Amino acid sequence: MLQTIETIGYYQKVTDALVEMWHRGYRFDDLRLYLDGYLAALRSTNVLESYQINRLEEEVMRYIYDPSNFELLELQREPDYH
Repeated sequence: MLQTIETIGYYQKVTDALVEMWHRGYRFDDLRLYLDGYLAALRSTNVLESYQINRLEEEVMRYIYDPSNFELLELQREPDYH
């Protein structure tokens, strides 16, 4: 469980980006590469402690491996009463 506002913010940003990439046609290998680069950038900037970055990685990997996060929602059409 992520516990700081900063870590939660980074989680939201990266998971939103991953879903957007998925909808543009990128697949799991691409998402993992993106995440690796994202985490490397966080490590090099020292904006979070190492343990926070490791926890963030664990949570985002859980997110990536949950297929329900990448399903397209099909909107129901209203019945046509004509």
